Amino acid sequence: MRFDVLTLFPDMFREVLATSMPGRAAACGAAEYHLHDLRHWTSDKHRTVDDRPFGGGPGMVMMCQPLWDAVHAIEAMDARPTRRVLLTPQGEPLTQRRVEDLATADRLLMIAGHYEGIDERVIEALEPLEISVGDYVLSGGELPAMTLIDATVRLLPGVLGHEDSAAEDSFSTRDEAGRPLLDCPHYTRPREWMDRTVPDILLGGDHGAIARWRHEESVERTRRRRPDLLESPRPLGGTDRPKSRQPDGGRPASGEHSGDGPGVSAS
Repeated sequence: MRFDVLTLFPDMFREVLATSMPGRAAACGAAEYHLHDLRHWTSDKHRTVDDRPFGGGPGMVMMCQPLWDAVHAIEAMDARPTRRVLLTPQGEPLTQRRVEDLATADRLLMIAGHYEGIDERVIEALEPLEISVGDYVLSGGELPAMTLIDATVRLLPGVLGHEDSAAEDSFSTRDEAGRPLLDCPHYTRPREWMDRTVPDILLGGDHGAIARWRHEESVERTRRRRPDLLESPRPLGGTDRPKSRQPDGGRPASGEHSGDGPGVSAS
């Protein structure tokens, strides 16, 4: 799977993409990372990518043309079809179901915004899938892009040590109605620690009983900690943005990205 990241700060990603599961995914050939500095698609000597907002107000807004040119130039670098993703606090909340959906793509192009936001017109023209990693604002889209990469590569074949590991994670495990569940509690040696013992059922060797116990614990833990997950299943989330929308005073951005390491290239 190819990941392209368009950012003002490619160096932020060097260690992340070479470490843990992203690094393992690159090493085994499951993922490749290509980091692109947006300033390469500017036309003035100052490599300007932003300007003051029309209507006044604080901050700066990323301009249309560099972003438009960059996206199309990057997409032309590989014949595989591209899914465009914009990391923004105004996007749909990132869920495991969305990650599972994106993991089926051949290629993702992630746009990491910055400053006060991005000119609305280029967002409307590019029609990316807009994704938020939470109801808070970061300095840019880099950290959310890293989060999305990490969550996605775990699902690629050959990356995790056990083929069932991802299927048993929180939000991937589901109840009979298809609702996502939190993971069950886990234990390892020693059998007793600070007067706390491992549940006897995990020591009996009855794998059917253990599976039932783990499922019951997942349901109970979800009921106590995240009762909202047990509501009626919600749709995955729209992949198409409206052709136009009223401006809302600027779109805060969520992060940026870069790096060198196994499977990583920078432009």
